[in-house]
Amino acid sequence: MAHPVLQLYPPPLREHPLEGSFLAHDLRQVAQEMERPLFYTNFIVSLDGRIAVPDPEGKGVTLATAITNPRDWRLFQELAVQADVLITTGRYLREYAQGAAQEILQAYDDPAFSDLRAWRQERNLAPYPALAVISGSLQFPVPQALRGDDREVLVFTTERADKARLAALEQAGAQVIAAGEERVQGHLLAAALAARGKRVVYSTAGPKVHHLLLSAGLIERLYLSYAPRALGGEPFATIVQGPLLEPPVDFRLLELHFDPHGLQGLGQLFAVYQRAASPR
Repeated sequence: MAHPVLQLYPPPLREHPLEGSFLAHDLRQVAQEMERPLFYTNFIVSLDGRIAVPDPEGKGVTLATAITNPRDWRLFQELAVQADVLITTGRYLREYAQGAAQEILQAYDDPAFSDLRAWRQERNLAPYPALAVISGSLQFPVPQALRGDDREVLVFTTERADKARLAALEQAGAQVIAAGEERVQGHLLAAALAARGKRVVYSTAGPKVHHLLLSAGLIERLYLSYAPRALGGEPFATIVQGPLLEPPVDFRLLELHFDPHGLQGLGQLFAVYQRAASPR
C-alpha cells in the first residue's frame, strides 16, 4: 500500500489508500435520498485557523500556498468530480480570464486524475459540472473556455443588478437568475438549482458564500483539511465571514483521517463533518 492514510474515526483504526477516500462517500447516492439538493464544501485550514494570507499587492487576501499540497488537492478533485454544479464567484471568472486561475475540475487536464475522468464517464455525466456564479456586481466575463461541451453557466444575482451587465452576460451564454431583492438568498438559489435538476452542489467559493449557505441551512457536509503550520497575517481569513450565525450551526464528526505523508512529511488531518439535526 503506497503512502496510505490512517483512519482514526470511526473505529477501528485502519490504513487505506488516499485515492478513493472521498469517492467512497458516494455523494450522488446521498443526494438521491434527500428531498432537496445536497450542498457540501471544503477548506484547508492552517494551525492558526487561516485559509488565506494577505495579498502582497495589498488587494485583500490570497490563497495560502504554504498549506496547499498535492494530497489535499487530490481529495478536492474527488469532491468536485461528483458534483452536478460547482458554486464559485465572479472573482474566479475574472482570474480565469486573466490566466491567473485554472479549471476547477482537473480530471481532463492532469493525467494523475484519469481515474476521476473515467468515474464521471461511467456514470454518463456531462464532462464538466455546471458553474453557478454568485455575484451582485456582475463585473466579470464568461470565458469561452469555460463554456465548452455545452456547459451551463448559471449566474445568481439580485433584482437590483445592473441591467446592461445582465444583458451582456446573457449575450455571452450565461443564464442569469434573480435570487433575492438586495442580496442573493440561499433558499431561492437552492430552489432554482433543484428546478434545473442540480442535486449535488459543491461550493468551491470562499467564506462569504459559505456564510450565505450556512445561514440558509444548506451546507450538509463540511470537509476540512488541517495543516500543521501557523501562518499569521492580517486580515484574519477563516472559513466563515459574515454576521454572527444565530443560532450557531452544529456539525457532527463523521470521519477523521491522518495523512503522515502530506505537507513535506509534517502530516495533515482530513475531517468530514455532517450538519447536525436541529434540536426539537
